[in-house]
Amino acid sequence: MKHSRGPRAGTRQLLSKGVRERGWPPPISRVTYPYQIGDYVAIVPDPSHHKGISWPVARKFYGKTGKIIDKVGRAYVVLIRDGGKYKKIFVTPEHLKPVKTAYQETLKAQQQASEKSKSA
Repeated sequence: MKHSRGPRAGTRQLLSKGVRERGWPPPISRVTYPYQIGDYVAIVPDPSHHKGISWPVARKFYGKTGKIIDKVGRAYVVLIRDGGKYKKIFVTPEHLKPVKTAYQETLKAQQQASEKSKSA
């Protein structure tokens, strides 16, 4: 019999959860996180939630970081660099994780410093 090569083939470890993470639903904080356009996110597919990301895309871009450029319904449009090209991926919030960049940390530190100087 011919070997099946479906969209989730070869993802035994990639699309599986740890022992204590199994089951549905995902943490509510992950689903309701207030993403804004311009935020940086990591694509971390939730294998227990089958909608919201196509599995070939999930496999190729697993762990990649991108920038949110738009919102369509419940899903976000994430811009990801793939080699020398930029690609748009439509992903629901269950499969996203916020990423703090060095630039965001610098801005936050500058705002805190300016607040301290105003209060002093």
